[in-house]
Amino acid sequence: MKFGKTSALGLMFSLALVATGCGQKTTASNSDQAAAASTPATSEQKLNVEVSFYPMYEFTKNVAGDLADVHTLIPPAMEPHDWEPTPQDIASIEKADVLVYNGAGMESWMDQVKDSLSNSKLVQVEASQGITIHKGGEEEEHDHADKATTTEEHDHADNATAKEGHDHDDAAAGEEHDHDHGGLDPHVWLSPALAIKEVRNIEAGLAKAAPQHADQFKQNADAYIAKLEALDQDFRVAVKNSKRKDFITQHAAFAYLAEEYGLQQVPIAGLSPEQEPSAAQMASVIDFAKEHKVKTIFFETLVSSKVSETIAQEIGAKTAVLNPIEGLTEDEVKAGKDYIRVMRENLEALKLALNE
Repeated sequence: MKFGKTSALGLMFSLALVATGCGQKTTASNSDQAAAASTPATSEQKLNVEVSFYPMYEFTKNVAGDLADVHTLIPPAMEPHDWEPTPQDIASIEKADVLVYNGAGMESWMDQVKDSLSNSKLVQVEASQGITIHKGGEEEEHDHADKATTTEEHDHADNATAKEGHDHDDAAAGEEHDHDHGGLDPHVWLSPALAIKEVRNIEAGLAKAAPQHADQFKQNADAYIAKLEALDQDFRVAVKNSKRKDFITQHAAFAYLAEEYGLQQVPIAGLSPEQEPSAAQMASVIDFAKEHKVKTIFFETLVSSKVSETIAQEIGAKTAVLNPIEGLTEDEVKAGKDYIRVMRENLEALKLALNE
């Protein structure tokens, strides 16, 4: 169910205030702790940072190092589109020093939560600020599949069209789904080049909250960005001379990555991984796959792979994971995987699919 009802949010925020108020009345020390939570960090105390979902945690933790306690609102193994904040979550945000979120419609509940907050000292960081955000037209890219070609010239043209977005009937249908992005594509973190910009925005936010640690935040950010730059370069080298430039994905999460590296994403469904494709959309993707001899259909880890498997069976192709990194599965967490490791797995999967 979509989190968008003002009355429901108001009730939850009221409950959060009651819970916080009750806690403060228990002892004087609790009151002192609450006051300290809204005070910028000194050299002796860590920042209290709340982040929305996994990529924001990964970026923030690498910049903050041991100078902050970073807590993720959305559990790593949960699909972010399924999540709604509880009164306890809102209370945690209220007491934080810094709130980091992706923006661009990824956290559909964020605006209403922010409007309800009373902590004037809370530093709010929209990590995608300053990045050109695509309109939600990418979810109709498959309608143009018959125009696709593996030549780089046409791939760039297709990406430019995707960036402008289109007003098709399917967009209205997409509004029927509970978890939308307000007509925007928020998946900027899947482009390593844009992830660098998000890291810099987070660095600036942390430095604002704790200016005495600005130099350390910059040093940490520089070290992490060096890894992102190496990842970015590896993507560029890998796809430069690939046999094909198109790939079929379960949902339209990879438009920024495709644009950055001269590729064409052909999504089965729209921006929400829970959006079911229509019969016409399925047929369009199948026709494209047959015409272009696609041998791999990509699916992702946190949602059902049934649709991808159906198309793969229809055309005699295999399936493989292309991870949008909206969260990590329990197995991925146990294996110690992180953003860069998963992105390198994505790179290897793309290299195979683009050279079949």
